[in-house]
Amino acid sequence: MISQFFVLSQRGDSIVFRDYRGEVQKGSSEIFFRKVKFWNEDGEGEAPPVFNVDGVNYFHVKVVGLFFAATTRANVSPSLVLELLQRIARVTKDYLGVLNEDSLRKNFVLVYELLDEVIDFGYVQRTSTEVLKSYVFNEPVTAHVTRLQPLDPASIFTQGTKRMPGTAVTKSVVANEPGGQRREEIFVDIIEKINMTFSSSGYILTSEIDGTILMKSYLTGNPEIRLALNDDLNIGRGGRSIYDYNSSSGSGPVMLDDCNFHESVHLDSFDIDKTLSLVPPDGEFPVMNYRITQEFKPPFRISTLFEEAGALKAEVIIKIHAQFPSKTTANTVVVQIPLPKHTSRVNFELEPGVVGQTTDFKEASKKLEWNIKKVVGESELTLRAKLTFSQESHGNIARESGPVSMNFVIPMYNVSRLEVKYLQIAKKSQNYNPYRWVRYVTQANSYVARI
Repeated sequence: MISQFFVLSQRGDSIVFRDYRGEVQKGSSEIFFRKVKFWNEDGEGEAPPVFNVDGVNYFHVKVVGLFFAATTRANVSPSLVLELLQRIARVTKDYLGVLNEDSLRKNFVLVYELLDEVIDFGYVQRTSTEVLKSYVFNEPVTAHVTRLQPLDPASIFTQGTKRMPGTAVTKSVVANEPGGQRREEIFVDIIEKINMTFSSSGYILTSEIDGTILMKSYLTGNPEIRLALNDDLNIGRGGRSIYDYNSSSGSGPVMLDDCNFHESVHLDSFDIDKTLSLVPPDGEFPVMNYRITQEFKPPFRISTLFEEAGALKAEVIIKIHAQFPSKTTANTVVVQIPLPKHTSRVNFELEPGVVGQTTDFKEASKKLEWNIKKVVGESELTLRAKLTFSQESHGNIARESGPVSMNFVIPMYNVSRLEVKYLQIAKKSQNYNPYRWVRYVTQANSYVARI
């Protein structure tokens, strides 16, 4: 049970606001934004997804730069409210095609109609795009996406590539195209988020993959889909039945510890030929979620060296080894390191002739930041940072630094080698041949190295 729901821009402007129960004072959105914006005194730390101010519980998720938030005075499950906020964002994107401030403002009537069907007097009613089609009648207004670039993982495929049409991630799943016709196409995305921990010398300490197969269908008539995965896919010990996920060991090139499937997926032939059959519902939905803790080759290997050069000086050397194929490129790579609190100045040294790399020392938070626009596979990058301290430290300076954290996105590459062999659509006629798009992306969830 929630009392209020609102969506705020990055500037704190209220885009959508709905008060369901009148239990929370006015101005709660302003209180929320000030608290989130200035959670720490230096303004660098991020606020947790759930916090309490003057007896009011605030919940929020950040989606493509927008704050989706809810308030309540009741003692409700945080995971339930956070999942609700994520589903509202997902349904809104399904209807509007692209989720940004411009599209929300242009479609505020449709958004409020959606909210009234999703939540009634603070209680959740329905969050399925397919079910909501029977209750929501307003048509979305197309928003121009050139102003605000979509920030979801799928959007990276529209930048400098011809693998898919540029409108693929900006179309509504419920509205017809101009002229009353609809382009028949279906998208399957395999998105893998990696959790890695390295020692200072680059050895792997912990590793895990959280993967999702997402599907978004623009097919009329909801035909049956057959999705075939690797023949050598194994789940659990020795590749036993898909219903036996108790073990994390086994054989085979692609080994999943465990997985779960969307309710629309039929598993009748999965044990035999690794094929999933389903009738896709409207909107974007996860066909399958999986987890891998077996050893795998990480896309990047990080090694660090910290050397003291006197009482008030030290040097940090960071090396990044790209271990993916040379034809693949990683985008928007960001490396950060917390430095000792007495650090007063940092001098950077990059390799001669490098382009697309910037460095910065954030003095307020004592963080070193290294931004790399693109990293080509099988390459190695090095950064040297010379630190100057304002006073002598009587402890271990290296222990006061780190760990090194890294964020990146690698399009058309997945670490687990899980792949879609074919995507078959039940044919309506001999001339029916819709577009099929299968895409892969690897991104860092928690990628850190100790110093």
